[in-house]
Amino acid sequence: MKLVSDLAIYDVTTRDAIPRVKVRNLQRTVPIDVVDLEHFATKAVRCCVALHRRKPTDLTKLREVFILLISDRRMASLHRQFLNQSGPTDVLTFQHGEIFISAETAQRNALAFRNSLERELQLYIVHGLLHLHGFDDQRGADARKMKVMQERILAKVLA
Repeated sequence: MKLVSDLAIYDVTTRDAIPRVKVRNLQRTVPIDVVDLEHFATKAVRCCVALHRRKPTDLTKLREVFILLISDRRMASLHRQFLNQSGPTDVLTFQHGEIFISAETAQRNALAFRNSLERELQLYIVHGLLHLHGFDDQRGADARKMKVMQERILAKVLA
């Protein structure tokens, strides 16, 4: 059962806050259906929060999650500023609930991996949410665990 407060939606069975999700398209190159992505992301955040962690995570502490679709140029700037790496990347997640996704990189990767653009963006959304929920992909075993969780959440949300 869900209760709605001024701040967030709560799952009464687990008492976990479920942050609200907002998707914004801040780029003009790649056409994207923001409404469908926001519906997907809302379901995905509920699935992620349902994954119980040993201690509270950034995701369970947040009131809102912002998914921002940006250009490669803006992503490359963020990538350099925060990770000191050159060039764009697919997704960057910040602990205060911002998930930046490069729409152009998503489009290229969708073609390379024979996915639809929508599927690629959904993958990046789940990836970012899992980072907010304490998952890490920097080491082999952790990366494998995160990948398995991504696939499970994608399958559950899209079922």
